[in-house]
Amino acid sequence: MIELRKADQRGVADHGWLQSRHTFSFGHYRNPAQQGFSDLLVINDDRVVKSQGFGTHPHRDMEIFSYVLEGALAHQDSMGTGSVIRPGDVQMMSAGTGVSHSEYNHSEDEPVHFLQIWIVPNVRGVAPRYQQVHFSEDEKRGRLRVIISPDGEAGSLSVYQDVNVHAGLFDGAETAALKLAAGRFAYVHVARGSIKVNGVPFSEGDGARIRNEELLQFSDGDKAELLVFDLRPHELPQPV
Repeated sequence: MIELRKADQRGVADHGWLQSRHTFSFGHYRNPAQQGFSDLLVINDDRVVKSQGFGTHPHRDMEIFSYVLEGALAHQDSMGTGSVIRPGDVQMMSAGTGVSHSEYNHSEDEPVHFLQIWIVPNVRGVAPRYQQVHFSEDEKRGRLRVIISPDGEAGSLSVYQDVNVHAGLFDGAETAALKLAAGRFAYVHVARGSIKVNGVPFSEGDGARIRNEELLQFSDGDKAELLVFDLRPHELPQPV
């Protein structure tokens, strides 16, 4: 079953320097029916104007990754990491016992557009860690490339949770399929363009909870870029 949620149903935050769309409850956007899915807690679609960003702030016991679509994102943290994240890069920060970081638009001329995603870890109190890997367009073109996995499979980033994240680029006749183990959940987020998933049309910003599907087929892409989360079958409490 594919439970589609259209882009215009997401929460909206307009801070002037930041335009954000919240797939799940975050900040001032609270929706009892949108508290996450399995261990996926946050998908924020953020656009930050030139030279602005998020000042230093703390996190604890959370797996946080950033996926840059356009521009460049500058990161600094209390572990001593300083980096710039550009399209094709995936950055993962395991907050563990506690870490503080800042994120700013690295450009003085152009905006930055990125996804920030939080996953609830399956262990608490680990030592904080930082990872960053670049995945070329060729690695994602017409296929689903694993970018995050529990054991760092195939050069992916490691995550403290039973989740695999795939990224793909699809246009025209390009197709791919993802087989899910029995009972697994999935979540699809279309970052750009449009595509069909098992024949269901998705547009930019659309997402879907997926249950009771053993095979996901991706077709009819139009400049599509998407993330697919293979998740454990964990249901969150439902609103009364």
